Amino acid sequence: MIKFIKIVIDRKNQSFRNIQYIPQIIALSGKFARYLHDDYFFENQKSLVEEIINLIEKTTPFFWAVLDKKTNRFAGFVFLENWVGAKNNFHSAEVTTCFSPEFWGKHTKICAKRFVKYCFKKYKLKKLKAYIFPQNFRVKPLLKFAGFKREAVLRGETLKNGELQDVEVFAVVSEVERVNR
Repeated sequence: MIKFIKIVIDRKNQSFRNIQYIPQIIALSGKFARYLHDDYFFENQKSLVEEIINLIEKTTPFFWAVLDKKTNRFAGFVFLENWVGAKNNFHSAEVTTCFSPEFWGKHTKICAKRFVKYCFKKYKLKKLKAYIFPQNFRVKPLLKFAGFKREAVLRGETLKNGELQDVEVFAVVSEVERVNR
């Protein structure tokens, strides 16, 4: 139903993979900027294009385009950042996703479950976190469906439209870690 395609931008080593999806990533990010970005997002950048390219480069090799498996249509993107742990012994990471509205519902639920399972298996993560703005009401049920639980509200964590903005923290702990507790 869905597939993950790794996006790579590594200017230093002149390595670029699957960059044909960047225009769609930029358009989708711009469409849902109010749910994804705070006032600091553009602080050192000139444009959304520049910021997204820098984000992909910064998170390479942990940035994926999500495609519908049957039609190969672009459905959205997902990336991991803010890693905790050592290079070969990761403890946790933060996940961010964004999907086109036509893929909301069944696609996003399947994607969320598969991606969480993939992260725990592939990277041996013990915990996966998501930071969201409280007004992002559509993503909360999706996170809960994928096993995330709300852990905290960070009051006045950032600025949004010049005003203090709370951020909610959701997390899921790997099955292995839950069993060993």
